[in-house]
Amino acid sequence: MKREAQALLERSLDSLHLSIELFNRPWDRGRREGVLIFLDRAFELLLKAILARRHRSLREESSKETFGFDKCVRVCMSDSRVKCLSDEDAIPLQIINSLRDAAQHYILEVSESQLYVYAQAGVSLYKRLLSDQFGKQLTDYFPDRVLPVSSTPPRDLNGVISVEFEEIKRLAAPGHRRGLEVNARLRSVAIVDASLAGAKSQPSDDDLKEFVRQVREGKAWTDIFPGVASLTLDTEGTGMTFSIRLTKKEGVPVHLVPEGTPGSTIISVKRVNELDFYNLSLKELSKHLSLSMPRALAVIQHLMMQDSSDYFRVFTIGAVTHKRYSKKALEYLKQRVTELDMEAVWVAHKPKGKAKRND
Repeated sequence: MKREAQALLERSLDSLHLSIELFNRPWDRGRREGVLIFLDRAFELLLKAILARRHRSLREESSKETFGFDKCVRVCMSDSRVKCLSDEDAIPLQIINSLRDAAQHYILEVSESQLYVYAQAGVSLYKRLLSDQFGKQLTDYFPDRVLPVSSTPPRDLNGVISVEFEEIKRLAAPGHRRGLEVNARLRSVAIVDASLAGAKSQPSDDDLKEFVRQVREGKAWTDIFPGVASLTLDTEGTGMTFSIRLTKKEGVPVHLVPEGTPGSTIISVKRVNELDFYNLSLKELSKHLSLSMPRALAVIQHLMMQDSSDYFRVFTIGAVTHKRYSKKALEYLKQRVTELDMEAVWVAHKPKGKAKRND
């Protein structure tokens, strides 16, 4: 394994060790915040290890800094050369990252059941990535007995949030008003909901006041936080082999938010037909550009358009792989083709020998 990838993986595992150790510690001081902070770091370094192993740069060309968490996830979702994450894999990643951000910078109260769901979902995903990408098992580094443990692991996310809201209603009721604790509990659910809607931010004081008003009026939590209500738990195994996968309800597919959107997270939950969005083949693009298919592909490679989910996506239907481009890709190509030295682009990117066409 490449030395950089090995070093990143080792440090990722160090952070995962600390996260799990904190989860299972017998007292709570700093526990929840520590679990989220170290689990977030474990994933960022794991994804960087995967990219380094695949010989993918960890920096933008003009930047001195390595990719941040969001960029690592985007590349691992959308770059066909290193793709290792599905849309649904990004759900626990963005939840962990959003909660980590709030835990590090302000007051966050995450219920024990929620913390277990997010931590176990994270460890379950980490275990799969470690096996798929490095051929290693998590039990090579951890005995089963130290993985996140709950005496009553939840199997229904709606039930977890419903119990949390009953406690919030009790605390917000007349005679029991504990504003700081109510706000801290609501903040954790609001952050998860906002991250699923594509916003990476904490709720404002006015937002929290509005949530409290709706709680006191008896509004259902599924109406207050519809993003959270769209998630379900897919569980497997029992005891120490128990694993959790956070999934979306049917009819609410996951969709990438455009990179650079102010305050955006990795993904949002929207109703989209992605085959309608990525509706052009290389052949159709080349016709619109009045170029041969090899020359159109040379331009695409020169502009690194296959790295962007705005322009390109690979679909697998049955045993057949389809490489598709968006209308936005066509518009961008029309704009850039007139500015490029096409002969230089062709010399740099023309097919070598009898290599298969990568359209």
